[in-house]
Amino acid sequence: MEKGFSSEKYILAQRKKVLERINRFDRLYLEFGGKLCYDGHASRVLPGYRKTLKIEFLRSLKNLELIYCINAKDISSEKRLGDHNFTYKQQTLYDFKCFKKYKISSENVVISRYEREKEARDFSKILENIGKKVYFHKETKNYLQSAKNAIKGLSNQEYVPVKKRIVVVTGPAGGSGKMAVALAQIFHEFQKGLKPGFAKFETFPIWNLSLGNPLNLAYEAATADLQDKIMIDPYHLKAYGIKAVNYNRDIKNFLILREISRKITNEKNPFGYRSPTDMGINMLKEGIINGEICQQAAIKEIRRRHKIYSKEFSKKRESKKTLERIKQIIAKLNNSEDLKDRKFYKI
Repeated sequence: MEKGFSSEKYILAQRKKVLERINRFDRLYLEFGGKLCYDGHASRVLPGYRKTLKIEFLRSLKNLELIYCINAKDISSEKRLGDHNFTYKQQTLYDFKCFKKYKISSENVVISRYEREKEARDFSKILENIGKKVYFHKETKNYLQSAKNAIKGLSNQEYVPVKKRIVVVTGPAGGSGKMAVALAQIFHEFQKGLKPGFAKFETFPIWNLSLGNPLNLAYEAATADLQDKIMIDPYHLKAYGIKAVNYNRDIKNFLILREISRKITNEKNPFGYRSPTDMGINMLKEGIINGEICQQAAIKEIRRRHKIYSKEFSKKRESKKTLERIKQIIAKLNNSEDLKDRKFYKI
C-alpha cells in the first residue's frame, strides 16, 4: 500500500510539542483518549500510521507513569469496543498486557463514578491480583454543571500517589473519568504547593484541517453512534483569529472546565489556555506526506462505517438515529469543497 503518512515525521513533531508543554509545569497530566495500544481507525485513514504508534510514542518519553481509569458503570457492561470487540474488562486487561510489553509504568487504577457496585469491587480484586493498586473515586452528581459542586467532589476524591514528571491518564473508552481524575490530582497537588498542568494528547479531529476534509469527516463517522460533531472552536477564533476544528463536547464543556480550573489554580487562563484547542497537543497534520492518498483512505473508511451501521441497524443492534447521522456525514462529504471527485457515494 502506498503511504500517505510518515509515522517518523509525526513522532518527531508530536514529541517536540509534548516536551515544550511539560517544561511549563512541575508535572504534566496528559490525557489520552481510547485506543492507546492499538489504533485501527488512524491506521486505516492514514496509510503509513502504525497501529501501535501511540504506545511507541509513550515509550520514547522519559520519566513517565500511567493512571488507568475505568467507569464503574462500564465494568458490568456487555458493550463491545473497537477492533478487538472486547468488553470493558477485557480491554482493560489487554491494555495492561500491552503496557507491560512496552515497559510502561502502570500500577495505578482508578475505578471512577463508583457507587458501591459489586461488579466493580470484584474486578478490583482481579486487578490487584495482577499487581495493580486500585483507587475508588465516587460519583459526583452534576459534575459539569456547577464549579462549586465540582471542586467539592474533586477535593473528596482519593489522591493517587505519583512520582514521575509526566502522568498519562487513560482508559478503555470514552466516559472513563479521565478528565475528572486528572483534575482531582491537580487539585490535591495545588493544595501541596505544586504547579501541575494538564493537556490532552489529541489525534482526531485534526484541528488544522478543514471541517469538510474527509479525514475529519471520517472521525465523525467513527463516532456517529455517539452523535459527536466537529465544529469551529469559537474560543480559539476569538482569542487568536484562527479557525481551528474541535468537537462539540469539548467546546460545550470549556466554560465550566475553565471555571473549575480557575478555582483550582487562581489563574485567569488556567494552564495558559484560552480555548479547548489550546488544551490539545495534535501535530498529526505534520505526518501527512500525501493528502490525496489519506483522503481516499478516509472516504473508504466512511463507506465502511456506513455498511457497519446499516448492518447493525438491520439486526436491531444500532439505532435509527445513528443511521441518520452517518447519512448526514456522507451528504457533507459529497458537498465538501475539499473533494475533487464529487461522485463519491450515493444513498
